[in-house]
Amino acid sequence: MRRVPRIALTAAVLAGAGFAFLLWRGPEPGGIDDVYTAMFGPADLGPVTFESLARRDSPNDALACPEDVCAAEPDFVTPIYEVPGARLREIVAEIAAAEPGTERVYAGLREETDRFLVRSPTMRYPDTVSARIYGAGPGRSRLALYSRSQIGYSDMGANRARLERWLEAISARVAAEAGVAS
Repeated sequence: MRRVPRIALTAAVLAGAGFAFLLWRGPEPGGIDDVYTAMFGPADLGPVTFESLARRDSPNDALACPEDVCAAEPDFVTPIYEVPGARLREIVAEIAAAEPGTERVYAGLREETDRFLVRSPTMRYPDTVSARIYGAGPGRSRLALYSRSQIGYSDMGANRARLERWLEAISARVAAEAGVAS
């Protein structure tokens, strides 16, 4: 009778140790990143078209968009930034690179679009952040960001919090540069 709980406990401990090993290996071959790819597909969820974007039914995405650009209802309406589009794109890339676990996985040569892969610190869950710059006249530009999770139904607000952080940092950087230019 006591044998079944011991076997179950031993199996649970071994499974936990195996999972901990996969997490420890992380991005290395045979690590948790490979397991996620095998189970859920590539971590980079690919491009989006903001003008025809349909939001997910699950609460694991967040959208920031200028007025009258996105088909979907945004969580944040982004302003017109008083910097040229090329500079805004650089600022977005700098802000993204400063976030732990973030790497740029795509940079469009002709279109002003970038994609970033962001991994959560402990479990290394991958999220994809798409960024698109829109011109708004000489020396001005607009920004759309879409952050979405690959794994799970809910992200407990992680994508929304990320966009809020990035947008605050981008606005602060643009304001600081505008103050220097004045």
